Amino acid sequence: MTDEKDDENANDGIKIILLGESGVGKTNLINIAIGNPFNENEKSTAASSFSEKKIKVKGKEYKLNIWDTIGQESYRQLTKIFYNNSKIVLFVYDITSKKSFDELNYWTKDVESQLGDKIVKGVIANKMDLFLNEEVKEEEGEEYANSIGAKFLLFSAKTENPKKIEQYLAELVEEYLTKRDDNDDNINGRITLSKKVASRENKKHKCLKCSE
Repeated sequence: MTDEKDDENANDGIKIILLGESGVGKTNLINIAIGNPFNENEKSTAASSFSEKKIKVKGKEYKLNIWDTIGQESYRQLTKIFYNNSKIVLFVYDITSKKSFDELNYWTKDVESQLGDKIVKGVIANKMDLFLNEEVKEEEGEEYANSIGAKFLLFSAKTENPKKIEQYLAELVEEYLTKRDDNDDNINGRITLSKKVASRENKKHKCLKCSE
């Protein structure tokens, strides 16, 4: 019988979901992350889908299930279905669209209301190749990421080396694995403590019976 750690190494993988408004470039981010070329004519996502990628973290190989989602407001209720079992959430905005940045507040609050605040979060400021038209400064994006406990990345799916996004994903996976292992240790510690308390109470009960 396999546990969660075995599944992540082998079959099920670590679920990563990308969220953000339509047109911010989520699909192209996934494309280059999995080794496909940037597509200048990529259309807005019409249906949620996932891609697989294998990545090495501290010498171990893990499978990532990277989910692309629909950004249009009319599909937001449908997108929520795909939050389940997400371990890492990437909030994406377009640096040339202040609206896409402002809408991160909706996405982060919605995710936290459903998944809690223990998930690993990232904020990606995409389309940095269009910096001459930027409406959101890098400092604004980094400040927002810090405010929600997310790892920030300024990036261009079009012009930057794909290894940069791969390294970013590896760092997020490492953060997730550390949190998961810490949580396992805390649970095991509580179980051990409970057993010790129960054992002491049992001994006290036996001693009381002996003295009667």
